[in-house]
Amino acid sequence: MPKRILTGTVTSAANEQTVTVSVERRFTHPVLKKTIRKSKKYRAHDEKNAYKAGDSVRIIECAPRSKTKRWEVLEG
Repeated sequence: MPKRILTGTVTSAANEQTVTVSVERRFTHPVLKKTIRKSKKYRAHDEKNAYKAGDSVRIIECAPRSKTKRWEVLEG
């Protein structure tokens, strides 16, 4: 099964080697036919602490790194 790749914005880089990435998805509501925006936060591994809040990054699925980290930063 291929690994998922998501694009989002870094919202926090306060922790060592970890960034919090907010990923937004848009979809049409099945009944109202209105475009809805939903966002979800992912904790991703950032080996070199290269990314700061506001940066746009791509993240990829990986084996669990910690209790909450299941993603790693692919590129900026």
